[in-house]
Amino acid sequence: MVLVERALVVTFEGGVWRLVRQGKLVGEITIETADWPWLNGRFVAGPAFPDLEPLFSQELALLDSLDDDYEAWEAVHGQIASAVQLVAPHGPVAEFLLHVQDDQAWFRWSDEPFVEE
Repeated sequence: MVLVERALVVTFEGGVWRLVRQGKLVGEITIETADWPWLNGRFVAGPAFPDLEPLFSQELALLDSLDDDYEAWEAVHGQIASAVQLVAPHGPVAEFLLHVQDDQAWFRWSDEPFVEE
């Protein structure tokens, strides 16, 4: 996908995003498709992933029943967001919503903090 805004062109496909925890690599996501605002890609786990894998699994399980218990999902998402930093090719992002399942990841992000509603 290519976004054109004034003279700026941003290409997402092929870009490598990293998940980092306390300076250790949790994983890398190589973007395969972009359907704004979601980016989707191949996830390769890093050495720090095993400690967080249960959180990602729990987040997905709760996502399936989001209407039943939003607060539980939000709590687990908050644990993930506070445990890892998402680093775009241009540098760390301020906010993100990330899902990881096996060798796939999909996420949205913002360079600015999300606005609470």
